[in-house]
Amino acid sequence: MKKYETIIFDLDGTITESDLGITNSIRYSLKYFGIEKERESLKRHIGPALSTTFREYLGDDEEKIKLAIEKYREYYVAGGMLENVVYEGVEETLKALKENAKKIILASSKPMVYCQKILEHFDLDKYFDFIAGSNLDETRTKKPEVIAFALEKIGKKPDNSVLMVGDRQYDILGAKQLGIDSVGVLYGYGDREELETAGATYIVEKINDLLEIV
Repeated sequence: MKKYETIIFDLDGTITESDLGITNSIRYSLKYFGIEKERESLKRHIGPALSTTFREYLGDDEEKIKLAIEKYREYYVAGGMLENVVYEGVEETLKALKENAKKIILASSKPMVYCQKILEHFDLDKYFDFIAGSNLDETRTKKPEVIAFALEKIGKKPDNSVLMVGDRQYDILGAKQLGIDSVGVLYGYGDREELETAGATYIVEKINDLLEIV
């Protein structure tokens, strides 16, 4: 029986292939501090909060971390957020879910204002019942917090009719913490081992495989 009524999507690595803009923004920020990194080596930072990423390079100096985030956003807002493409099959899948009366939510650790702008740019915002993200002050960055916030906003409790879809362990572990099922997608920035270790309920190769689950 098709039991899932509410489908929650991550953004980066799930809806859009966003590594170019994110890694360029991280590089721009780190360069300010005299740290040079190859773009490819920074892809692993797609998923967690920016404060977590910059703490790895700058230690626990909160003022430096705050400045690093400001420099990141300087590049990101100027154009980095649109160094980004929608994965093949995403819009068709969202449309099919909507036609089947599913509630569709976005839950990202990215600031909510940027999530909205990205989805609007790609004309995907029309499929979502609510778009949730973090705050610009780096609060509500943990995935369980974002998922819980989004569900609360549409008046839905986290139960067995809710499904989280994402590409990294943070999505899977966030869903697990709230007691909801999850789908790990293999085309994003995580791999099968990461998703299996995190405990994904399902793992799919392509986004439209989701339609066989819901």
